[in-house]
Amino acid sequence: MSFVEYSDFIQDGDVAIVYLGHESMMPVKVQQGAQTQTRYGVIRHSTDLIGQRYGSKVTCSKGGWLYVLHPTPELWTVTLPHRTQILYTTDIATITMLLELKPGSVVCESGTGSGSLSHAILRTIAPTGHLHTVEFHQQRAEKVEEEFKEHRVDHLVTVRNQDVCKDGFGVTAVADAVFLDIPSPWEAVKHAKASLKKQGGRVCSFSPCIEQVQKTCLALVDQGFEEISTVEVLLRVHDVRTTYFPLPDFGPDPSAQPDDAAEKTPPAQASVTMKITVPPRDIPGHTGYLTFATKPRT
Repeated sequence: MSFVEYSDFIQDGDVAIVYLGHESMMPVKVQQGAQTQTRYGVIRHSTDLIGQRYGSKVTCSKGGWLYVLHPTPELWTVTLPHRTQILYTTDIATITMLLELKPGSVVCESGTGSGSLSHAILRTIAPTGHLHTVEFHQQRAEKVEEEFKEHRVDHLVTVRNQDVCKDGFGVTAVADAVFLDIPSPWEAVKHAKASLKKQGGRVCSFSPCIEQVQKTCLALVDQGFEEISTVEVLLRVHDVRTTYFPLPDFGPDPSAQPDDAAEKTPPAQASVTMKITVPPRDIPGHTGYLTFATKPRT
């Protein structure tokens, strides 16, 4: 099992995603002799998981059942243990595209946090790229480094526990892209520029407040960045419903010859069935602003 390579069968030591329903999933570290308790009963790792094919339907001790899925960055985002506020797929997809990430890219990231974006970056830049990620908090840095090893992507990433605003990313002139998710990204812009390769490169900063965006944009201009733009990504899910529309009654057909019975019995109201989409009344709303810029080619 690896987050960047697909395996057919569940093995001892894998991290599998237990799917109990669309709103209920959890990661499970598969271990010989271990058990996992769910609302449908117990899963016995030795007999129910190890050796089974990913995607299998597993029956629990109480008779209920669930699916065991291969881990992906998308599934990890919705099941990971939160140590910090994380980025979700809506923003991650935009970041990956507008930073122009691809297999072989070298990326610098700060801060690592819970590793939601990190896993998506690693899957995108594998098998020959590399992620240099910086986390200020020592315990979080140690935990995410442990998770990278469990998920078998540690060969693609270097974790550093340091202050990016003071000490930078630990690399110079190697990165194709830089991502900043820190309280004062404007203080790290000069380090982002130093880490980017000499021939161009892209930078993205995530900030929840527009005042942070303004300061970051001024710092980007001061450091000579070009093509500066800020976007806000909002997810709006529409509900699909069945509804009935009555057909208008235009009265009797004047050319028809009505009989006495038909005149006494009014016709039933005709209707047509249609599927419609209904926008939500409340939108979850703002997550943050994504500011992108390009280092000019020199």
